[in-house]
Amino acid sequence: MRIEMASEPGSPRVPNEDYASVALPAAGRGGALVVLDGVTPPPEDTGCAHDVPWYVARLGGALLELSGSRRDMTLRECLASAIGRTASCHGPGCDLSHSRTPQATVVLARWDDSAVEHLVLSDSALLVEGADGSVTPVLDPRLDGLRPAARALPPAERAAYLESLRNVEGGFFTAAADPSVAGRAVVGSVPRERVRALAALSDGVTRWTDTFRLGDWTALMAVLRKEGPRSLIGRVRTAESADRAGTAFPRGKAHDDATAVLVEF
Repeated sequence: MRIEMASEPGSPRVPNEDYASVALPAAGRGGALVVLDGVTPPPEDTGCAHDVPWYVARLGGALLELSGSRRDMTLRECLASAIGRTASCHGPGCDLSHSRTPQATVVLARWDDSAVEHLVLSDSALLVEGADGSVTPVLDPRLDGLRPAARALPPAERAAYLESLRNVEGGFFTAAADPSVAGRAVVGSVPRERVRALAALSDGVTRWTDTFRLGDWTALMAVLRKEGPRSLIGRVRTAESADRAGTAFPRGKAHDDATAVLVEF
């Protein structure tokens, strides 16, 4: 089995708000992986004493432990429990109902000899490469469905528009402090013999395909398997630097935190 991962902050002056971890073997068999992409809040009040890196470290650690050691729990149950556990670590001065309370997107996968289970919440992605070489993206499409309306607005209004739709009906969902959001996640399972490789990607990496259009998901997986996660992130940085102002390829940040995990069975 081959496992490689890389993570790079969007700016060397700002802490990386992504999280990645892999457990192998998990509970004596199989394995598990977790990738989180912390949601960067505006500089104004978030209602919380803790920052996003604190949150993703807590949530990610709980998710890896639960998905790896509690095989009796579904991945949705693992996510709900991890969110609840992380919420309990906040202090009395933290307003967990605040719309900007620390939060993150989630990719979670777990495998054994019989199946590969997966969970995706918000705009990070999981790629599943089949035994025949086909690549299937596991995506939560809700945020992508809202972006065209955001892009029709003046640039200064786009972020506030999308923020107003986070964790509300008719919008999109992230892992914050409400365990019930686990019920919104995209989940599924594939027989283990049909899977050759997995790739978990934060949206700082998926922009290679969905923003810069440098290749489809199959091409992205091919680069990842041939060159490794660090090289793929380097390709994204090259594309970002060629369009720093976002004129040709509109996006929220010129450079974003970028994380990629590759698992080859």
